[in-house]
Amino acid sequence: MRAEIISCGTELLLGHISDTNATFLAQSLASLGVDLYHVSQVGDNQERVVETLRRALERSDLVIMTGGIGPTEDDLTRESISILMGEEMRVDPVLEQELRARFSGRDMPERNLKQATLIPSAQSLPNPRGSAPGWFVQKDQKIIVAMPGVPREMYRMWEEEAVPRLAPYLGGTIFTRILRVYGMGESTVEERLGELIHNSNPTVATYAKPDAVDVRISAKSATSEEAEKLVSEAEVQAREILGALIFGTDRDTLASVTGSLLQARHQTLSVMESLTGGLLASTITDFKTSSSHFIGGIVSYSTDLKAQFGVPRETIERYGVVSEETAIAMAKAVRMEIGTDFGISVTGVAGPDELDGKPAGTMHIAVAGPNGVVTGMGPGWRSSRSDNKRHAVNTALNLLRLYLEGRVEPK
Repeated sequence: MRAEIISCGTELLLGHISDTNATFLAQSLASLGVDLYHVSQVGDNQERVVETLRRALERSDLVIMTGGIGPTEDDLTRESISILMGEEMRVDPVLEQELRARFSGRDMPERNLKQATLIPSAQSLPNPRGSAPGWFVQKDQKIIVAMPGVPREMYRMWEEEAVPRLAPYLGGTIFTRILRVYGMGESTVEERLGELIHNSNPTVATYAKPDAVDVRISAKSATSEEAEKLVSEAEVQAREILGALIFGTDRDTLASVTGSLLQARHQTLSVMESLTGGLLASTITDFKTSSSHFIGGIVSYSTDLKAQFGVPRETIERYGVVSEETAIAMAKAVRMEIGTDFGISVTGVAGPDELDGKPAGTMHIAVAGPNGVVTGMGPGWRSSRSDNKRHAVNTALNLLRLYLEGRVEPK
């Protein structure tokens, strides 16, 4: 099967937003064993959308469109498909009822009704995260999948609605598992995996994400059981190679994994951070049940404030703010001050300028717990301030994970 991606929206052509949808879909198609030959962007112009879609259908078996299925006048994807298929759009009563239910208690603009339309060759793709259902169109041995441009809506629709409908056309059932890796760059992970990367079924591929490197393992087979077995066999090999670098699977995050570990042990956590300015506490609380294990945090940039919360002033004066010794003192202090089982500290240089002779990206992290303290350092990356802060948060959470799993020795 040959595939093509069309991203609709004038905002893409103006550079107002990045086309992350196309990147996501390209990665997914590769894992499904579908050949992707073309990716296009087109503005909100009926004639150009129709022409772009016409050209795509002439050379591809599967066309995936994102964007342009909202209720406004410049949302033209449905109309363009209708014109090219030569079929009339009609309001589907079931879709209309579902749409009006979303506006319960308030007036629904009548223009929203076009989100409840179908053509004869289209099926509706449910969208529980938004008001715009997608379309799954089959005609003349061609398939068009039209989805919202909002990433969180599109991702769910693609994985939960579109891929299962495509499975019969891809030569069987598809099963995918993602191994989430932290502590090693994408190219090194790929190199470590060696021959696994060259497998044809299951396929193994790496993808760099903001919080991890994902190793996606996908298999196709006549049955779901056989596909899952193929994936499991490759997963065993990948785990033997990567070991403790793997912190979770699929939708796991470092925050959710560490949170689950703490909850299973009925233990609590607090943080003191300067480099990350509250980002560590914010990331921890992204885990929806964090209230049962995360007690609180302190954001402290000044020596006086650190001393107020139990960090010995002489430690800072002797070793400096950006030091392992200060990080250890901070972790111990917040653990005692707030009264938790574990305390994490993050101190360093977010950038762009150096601090105390230390370059941007320098960071010291400590985790204090019942059995002692473990420490870690960032790589001293001279990247952006936001990247340095994000990397510090991920490194801190990973260090906590390793402590909780007994993979590092406290001192």
